[in-house]
Amino acid sequence: MHIDSPSVSRAPDDVSTTLRQWLAVLAVAVSAFAFVTAEFLPVGLLPQIARDLGVSPGIAGLMVTTPGVMAAIFAPTLIIGAGRMDRRNVFLLLTAVLFVSNVVCAMAPGFAMMLVGRAMLGAALGGFWTLATAAAPRLVQGKDAAKATAIILTGVTFATVIGVPLGIFIASFASWRLSFAATAGLVAVALLAQALLVPRLPSASGLRIHDFKALLARPHARLSMVMVAFAFGAHFSTYTYIAPLLEQDFSLNAITLLLLGFGVIGFFSNALMSAIVAKHLVKSVAVMILLLLGAIVSMLLFGHSHIGETAAMLIWGVAFGALPLCFSVWIQRGTADYPEAGSAMFVSIIQVAIAMGSAVGGAIVDRAGVETDFMLGAGLAVLGLLTLQRVTALGRSGMARAAKGPCEPSLD
Repeated sequence: MHIDSPSVSRAPDDVSTTLRQWLAVLAVAVSAFAFVTAEFLPVGLLPQIARDLGVSPGIAGLMVTTPGVMAAIFAPTLIIGAGRMDRRNVFLLLTAVLFVSNVVCAMAPGFAMMLVGRAMLGAALGGFWTLATAAAPRLVQGKDAAKATAIILTGVTFATVIGVPLGIFIASFASWRLSFAATAGLVAVALLAQALLVPRLPSASGLRIHDFKALLARPHARLSMVMVAFAFGAHFSTYTYIAPLLEQDFSLNAITLLLLGFGVIGFFSNALMSAIVAKHLVKSVAVMILLLLGAIVSMLLFGHSHIGETAAMLIWGVAFGALPLCFSVWIQRGTADYPEAGSAMFVSIIQVAIAMGSAVGGAIVDRAGVETDFMLGAGLAVLGLLTLQRVTALGRSGMARAAKGPCEPSLD
C-alpha cells in the first residue's frame, strides 16, 4: 500500500546514478548534519545555558522556538524571492549564514543576542530544507530518489548520534560556548563540501504563490500537512525538554549516552526504512507514529526507572529516526507536480510544529512540570494517528472516483 502520483516520470531502471552524483548527495547530507547539529544543540545544553544567561528552562526553550518561527516564515518566502537563481548558489549562501549564526551564539553576551543568532539559523534553515528535500530527486536518477532522500536525512540521524551528544561532551569539560564554536567549524566543512561537489541546479521557473494555492486546494495535501504537524508537534513539545526530565534521574554523562543511543538506533531505523518505505509508505508512517506515542507514554509510566526510561528513549529513537524520511517521501509523491512548493509547505509546517510545540511545552514545563508537558505530547501523537486514518481513507476514496486531479495521491 503506498501513495503515488501518475504524473511522476521515472528514469529507465537500467540507468545508474554515477559516483559523482552520489558524492553530491553526500555533500548535501553533510550540510544537513551541520544544520541539524546547530538547530538542536541547545536541547542537550538547555540547563547550562539557562543558568549562565539567567533565564528559566522554559524561556531558554525559545532557542528552539525562535529558529522554528523564522524557518516557517523563510521556507516559502526565501524560495519565492530566489526566483530562478541557481539552487547551488542558494545552498552556499544559506550555509554561510548558518556559519555566522553559530559564531554569534558562541559569543553571545546575553540571552537577547543568543536569540539573534538563533533567528539567523532559522532563516537559513527554512530555505535549506526546502531546497534539500526538493533537490534530492534532481541529484540522482529517478529510481534512486527515495534512497537519495534517505541519505540526506541520514545527516539528521548522524547529528543526533554524533553532533548533539558531542556538543554536550564538549560542554562537560569546557563550556557550551565552545560547543557552538565547534559547530561553526563543522559548518565550514559543510560549506567546502557543497562548493566542491554540488553541481549547478538551475531553476527553469521561479516558485509562485499560485503553486501554494493549487496545493492547498487539494484535501489530501491539506490533511497530510496537518498529520505532519501533529506528529512533529508531539516530538518537539517533549524532546525539547528531555534534558530537564532526564537530569532528575541521570548524570550529565549518562544523559549524553542516552542521547547517543537515541541517535544510533535512529540511524539504523532510517537505513532500514529507506529499503521499505517506497513499498509500504502508509504502514511505515502508522508504525512510527505508534512507536512515538508509545515512547512518550512510557516516559510517563516508567518515570524514575533507569531501565524504563532507557527503553523508552531507544523506542523514541526508532520512531524519530524514520519519521522524517517517511514524511518526506509522502510529500514528494503527493506534490510531485509542484516539488518546491510542496517541499516549502512541508518545511514550514514542521517548523511551525517545532515553534509551537517547544513554546507551549516550555510554558507547561515552567507552570505545571515536565510530566504534564509529556501528556500534551501524547495527545498530539494520538491526533496524528487519527489524521493518518482520515487521509488514508481519503486516498482510498480518491481511487474509487473515475475522474480525479492529475496529482491526487492514490493508495494501492
